[in-house]
Amino acid sequence: MRTAEQDDRDDTAVLEERRPALPRSLGEIMDLQLSGTTALITGAASGIGRATALALAAEGVRVAPLDRDGAALAETARGCHDAVVRVADVTDQAQVADAVSTSVEELGGLDAVVCCAGISGPVGSPIDEISLLEWNTVFAVNVTGAFLVLAQALPALRASAAASVVLLASDSAFVSSPGMAPYCASKAALVQFGRALSVDLALHGIRVNTVAPSIVDTPMSRGDLGAEAFVDPSFAVQTPEDVASHVLYLVSRRSGAINGTTIVSDFGYSARSGFPA
Repeated sequence: MRTAEQDDRDDTAVLEERRPALPRSLGEIMDLQLSGTTALITGAASGIGRATALALAAEGVRVAPLDRDGAALAETARGCHDAVVRVADVTDQAQVADAVSTSVEELGGLDAVVCCAGISGPVGSPIDEISLLEWNTVFAVNVTGAFLVLAQALPALRASAAASVVLLASDSAFVSSPGMAPYCASKAALVQFGRALSVDLALHGIRVNTVAPSIVDTPMSRGDLGAEAFVDPSFAVQTPEDVASHVLYLVSRRSGAINGTTIVSDFGYSARSGFPA
């Protein structure tokens, strides 16, 4: 008799086998018209943020990678031609104001902002074992950080001919696992923040969308799940580069009609019914 775990493994294997190989750059399959534009990326020291900064730079975008980890950020910058590097904590309003304003000045404008900075916070704990500080810290990075960056960047985005904002959420905005309440709540807030902004900024020609991936093989995910979970995973896994490809499309003018929406890249899992049949 087969177990549910065996069925899940089979489903995962089929998904991975059928997933087409992505090109090294979306520019290999379409002209994204990104060359000569500018973008600021938060959380750019590792994971999805780093992959996004590198992918944008490869398309001819002059990037301003931002993160609080200066050493790791320098590694990202080495793969980005003429990058404007800014070390800042997205939860610190003064640091954000200085980093964004000086980035805009050095870039000569700003066409896109991609907010990738995020933390998972306490994982596996019920809310009565989570401190107020832990709860507030998750929201400070995942939600308030995006607010602070975008509020500072807004004048420059308004001046752009075709500005775009992409927020990195998670499928945890729509589904949940035990012990993930702070993270899930913060990502759901980020999705709705993006939808609300898309309405507020539409008259200024600024598009706002979110990307909500399922498990991505990043240092944060490996810290939460353990590196061993990625050796022979029983779940479908994306790479940071997979997610960056979605971001590039949303930043580009090719997605000009897409606004106020969320790309849920979860291999279709959230569409499945839990009905036992």
